[in-house]
Amino acid sequence: MTDRTARNQENSLAAFLAKKAEFDALLTELNQASEDHFGADPETVLWGEAAWLSDATAKLKDIADQHFRRGEYEA
Repeated sequence: MTDRTARNQENSLAAFLAKKAEFDALLTELNQASEDHFGADPETVLWGEAAWLSDATAKLKDIADQHFRRGEYEA
């Protein structure tokens, strides 16, 4: 492995680990919000909260499908 290739790999790894830390922090934050039902009050929840959660779930499903190569991302 050349010095340039090694530096490139080290820089790539550093960037990957920084993004992974950001990703993990977002997952932790979302998990905490989910445990609190995203602040929804069962006595007053309306369709807007359900629609928001449906949209958020679809976005997360798309990310999972990309990673696991499901649905439209299937090879």
